[in-house]
Amino acid sequence: MATSSSSLPPDLFDQTTLISLFSTLAILGLALAISRRALDTATTTGPYRVLFIWHAFDALIHFVLEGSFLYHCFFSSVLATAAGSKSFYPDPHNFLGTTARVHGAQAGGDNPFAQLWMVYARADRRWAGVDLGVVSLELLTVLIVGPLAVLTCYDIAKKNVARANIIMIVIATAEIYGGFMTFCPEWLVGNLNLDTSNFMYLWVYLVFFNTLWVWIPLYAIYVASSDIVDAFRVRDAARTVKKTR
Repeated sequence: MATSSSSLPPDLFDQTTLISLFSTLAILGLALAISRRALDTATTTGPYRVLFIWHAFDALIHFVLEGSFLYHCFFSSVLATAAGSKSFYPDPHNFLGTTARVHGAQAGGDNPFAQLWMVYARADRRWAGVDLGVVSLELLTVLIVGPLAVLTCYDIAKKNVARANIIMIVIATAEIYGGFMTFCPEWLVGNLNLDTSNFMYLWVYLVFFNTLWVWIPLYAIYVASSDIVDAFRVRDAARTVKKTR
């Protein structure tokens, strides 16, 4: 793990970085706009309005950004002999049945999404290439969690909160587990792929963007489980009244 440095990288706030950060804000704005069109604000409670926005944002992040990461892992490559530089994150042995190529955003050239991931890879170099643990988790995230987040938004909009609560707990558990499995391998080897030498890499890229998928899922579990417990409480109260008659 890199130690703190008095000199900041010259590309810390370059154009690619600023566009990458703006793209996340744009996705949040889109999720907010979707909520305004899909929800009946008069009958949707504040917590479920927040959770609709979160799951819309979550789905868009998974499909657009993390989907682009997977695309480059499977479809962007250069010859390993042409890469030749230590700045490239090497492919796992026999990835996609070959040892002759290097895959990932590092091989994406001028593609905007490849450049976005190369910005994030300044803090965690695994995202420049193919890390089997990360790719395996992202496959589940994009193909399963993303659609479930869309279904959650649909259920909240249609007032089907019973199913929404169950799915939110499933999604939140998956997100928290996925975050742990993303970083635990790094912790066990001394954070070899992480750069924490400045506030942007440590507190914005690594801490803020990753713990969002811890604190808000915990809130989702709290809201959903509270609603489920209340439903059981109402049911038990109704049974008690029925028995006393």
